[in-house]
Amino acid sequence: MDTAAPRTVPGERPGTGGAALSGLLPLDPNPLLTRPSDLVRAHRLAVLLRGGRVRFRDLHRLERTVSDLLVFRLEDRAAEPLVIKHPRSVRAAGSLTHGCAALRELTGDDRVGDWRRLLPAAEELRHHGRLLLVAERCLPGVEGDALLRRAPGRTRPLAVAALGTVAALHRATGHPERAGRRTADWVDARLAVLAEQVPWCAAPRGAAAVRALRERLDDGLAGRTLTAARTHGDYHPGNILVDEESGALSGVIDWADSRPDGPCAVDSYLFVLTLRQQRERRELGRIVADAVRRGGLLPEDRALLAHSDVPPPGQEPDGALLPLLTWLWHVAGNAAKSARYGRSRRWVHGNVVPVLTEVARR
Repeated sequence: MDTAAPRTVPGERPGTGGAALSGLLPLDPNPLLTRPSDLVRAHRLAVLLRGGRVRFRDLHRLERTVSDLLVFRLEDRAAEPLVIKHPRSVRAAGSLTHGCAALRELTGDDRVGDWRRLLPAAEELRHHGRLLLVAERCLPGVEGDALLRRAPGRTRPLAVAALGTVAALHRATGHPERAGRRTADWVDARLAVLAEQVPWCAAPRGAAAVRALRERLDDGLAGRTLTAARTHGDYHPGNILVDEESGALSGVIDWADSRPDGPCAVDSYLFVLTLRQQRERRELGRIVADAVRRGGLLPEDRALLAHSDVPPPGQEPDGALLPLLTWLWHVAGNAAKSARYGRSRRWVHGNVVPVLTEVARR
């Protein structure tokens, strides 16, 4: 957990009272404060699923996410292991419900074929009218980010496998779309989230930068044709499962940001950008700001995208256009899922301000 004190965001007036204090708090929930109640709640959820035989030692990898989801594994002898997800806020409940709906749609989509083997089998359950949980079958494999921390030399083959896998989903579900006709959904709706959820974006300097970004994206997408397809929406190494021996993907998890007709380039670009984020241990916003400053991605990242289904980055009139669109989808998705993001000065300073400031300079 990152607990370093955040610096003041440029252009932001220092807050007072509770709002200022909340901006100084760590982005991640403090497990020392949340674990006791979360453990009791997790046991109650497990009992509802399995009956009174569940013991506390059957609960593993208990975690409260930034988006207020309680997640844990239930491993007992009564049945196969399950991943249990339970929302601890209204926003988290909406996000969880959306992810379940996306999985049901995908599972029932005949176009995806063998891709279904990568999907967690999920069942939405409600108890006592208010207690919502989702139980997912545990898929095999290790999370991609954990594998790369242990074996960074496997970065390129893992990236090639991940990009090829999501490209197959895009090909199965995609169609050409005039991007200029989709700016209300692909751009404006997400900029509105930033203005509503991130106070810096509503202040004069931030609002001017948001307008500059809107103009750049509108101009860049006008006249362009992109593939609209089933997008994962948060496709990064932590949301894929990998067979350690073969290197093939064995699962794709966390479909809360999925859309049936999103710009599929955001999946491929986000995966490449987050790979660099993990290698350099820097905030994603600073990496994207660098791409805006130089006019595109680094050669190594462009080479990886050659294994995806997106237009070759070297042939783009604006090499920063798709990185900017990807960044917008990512930060707006986070801000919509939890108020923690917009209130965190550290997150805003590292992920929002650098990109918008760089765009506003041009």
